[in-house]
Amino acid sequence: MTKFEALGLNDALLNAIKDMGFESPSEVQEKAIPILLENESDLVALAQTGTGKTAAFGFPLIQKLDANSRTTQGLILSPTRELCLQITTEMQAYSKYVKGLSTVAIYGGASITEQARQIKRGAQIVVATPGRMKDMIGRGLVDISKIDYCILDEADEMLNMGFYEDIKDILSNTPQDKSTWLFSATMPKEVSVIAKKFMHNPTEITVGTKNAGSTNVDHEYYVVSGRDRYPALKRLADANPDIFSVVFCRTKRDTQKVAEKLIEDGYNAGALHGDLSQNQRDLVMNAFRKKQIQMLVATDVAARGIDVDDITHVINYQLPDEIETYTHRSGRTGRAGKSGISMVIVTKSELRKIRSIEKIVQQNFISKKIPTGIEICEIQLYHLANKIKETKINKDVENYLPAINEVLEGIDRDELIKKIVSVEFTRFSNYYNKTKDLNSAGNEQGSDRGGSSNGSVRYFINVGEKDGYDWMSLKDFLRDTLNLGKDDVYKVDTKDTFSFFNTDEVHTEAILQFFTDFKLEGRFINVEISKNPGGDGGRGRKGKSKRRGRDRDRGGNRGRRNDSSSSKKSSSFSGKRRSKKNRSDFF
Repeated sequence: MTKFEALGLNDALLNAIKDMGFESPSEVQEKAIPILLENESDLVALAQTGTGKTAAFGFPLIQKLDANSRTTQGLILSPTRELCLQITTEMQAYSKYVKGLSTVAIYGGASITEQARQIKRGAQIVVATPGRMKDMIGRGLVDISKIDYCILDEADEMLNMGFYEDIKDILSNTPQDKSTWLFSATMPKEVSVIAKKFMHNPTEITVGTKNAGSTNVDHEYYVVSGRDRYPALKRLADANPDIFSVVFCRTKRDTQKVAEKLIEDGYNAGALHGDLSQNQRDLVMNAFRKKQIQMLVATDVAARGIDVDDITHVINYQLPDEIETYTHRSGRTGRAGKSGISMVIVTKSELRKIRSIEKIVQQNFISKKIPTGIEICEIQLYHLANKIKETKINKDVENYLPAINEVLEGIDRDELIKKIVSVEFTRFSNYYNKTKDLNSAGNEQGSDRGGSSNGSVRYFINVGEKDGYDWMSLKDFLRDTLNLGKDDVYKVDTKDTFSFFNTDEVHTEAILQFFTDFKLEGRFINVEISKNPGGDGGRGRKGKSKRRGRDRDRGGNRGRRNDSSSSKKSSSFSGKRRSKKNRSDFF
């Protein structure tokens, strides 16, 4: 018997689960599904975004409905159009072997007439945003007076977005004896009010701790002066060449401004905020899901319902006004069992907010320094070298080799490598060569960054995420392989095909000796002392994001002017530049 079978699910669902490749239920599924299948009761389930909540309520709902009746029996309310469509797609996949079961999405920005027509044809499950559902009820286009089940998904987000009155009006049109299932990441007082007003002695389950953040997410903060906030954002991006992130701003104006500056500086960025049309939102989100956009700059409201599993970083360009909102932001990364990083850019006056957030998410923040230009150049140099190594040879280039060889005649191998790397590295190095240290004096905890000054040594190792490591597993590998203590390996920073780590100086000789001619599965593992011993660069734990390295100017001048400018010329060495005219990889 599989673990899903043990939960009491029928064959139709088990076959769909098998097709989707699910092997084991998540914790919220394991706790919620048996309760919902066995009882006709109300439920409050608290679990972080990305823990499998849709299946937790979707499987029992599908199993309990009568597919032979065309009456609407289940209503799922969700905060945004994006999440509404996502839930609908998932419910359709779950019910693929249930003949006659129909799920219809109702949301703004699309034809209300067509949506009404779909419901009239027969929809046992309706997934809706509160605003459009209330509108359709008012027009008499949907009947929810006979539903058996009402699910409030991401309840805290719906209430944060101001949907309390809409939800109250919608629920007043539903039968008293229905079952209500409320799923939420946090339990603010507004959600408690909904539970008390519209639910009857609900069973409560909690995955993790109430209002706590995901344990898969590392929380870091960087202290800078207010005027250096944008340059700091660029450096954090440059120190993580494979970044795939959501950057949060407080206002629509700041969101648009930061996105425009990033695009101007050559980054693959896009804005997502309330002033965009639905078509514009769709275009941005589609580009983000395809990883054509690496840095999605968003407001909290616009980002509701973003469900992309491979987001490597959440960057809080500004802290939210409501501290609880931070939990939702950080929950965009570290999903589906993967690790992630939540970065916060703060000024000294905002440090007290960090302490308040720590209490809510029940996790400590790590104080870190904004990477220096030297650190970034080192990371980018290794990134470029590995990119060259991994590039597949285009056979069409062979036609040009005789002429190219003639041009390069007399240059030996080592000099040729230096010249190839220098083509891009020089531009990047020139840009960062004389830039200032952006770290505020208030970031004193982040000063312990390695280097001979405190007896810490930083190393380069030629394994990374493509070898299956994140920072946790690489730290465990090094600690176990070298027989070191629990805290002897630190500041582990994994990149795509290489990584960095630190140990105290006392271990250096033994480490270098051990990795002399060391092989793992037939491959030499090289460890060297980093040329920048004070380097840190952020403890990266990124997904394997592709489609990197966009060429901004077809090989033209890509140098940048200074850290605080919004230069229209930008370096492409970082591996995340692109041209508006040319999206091809330049290696």
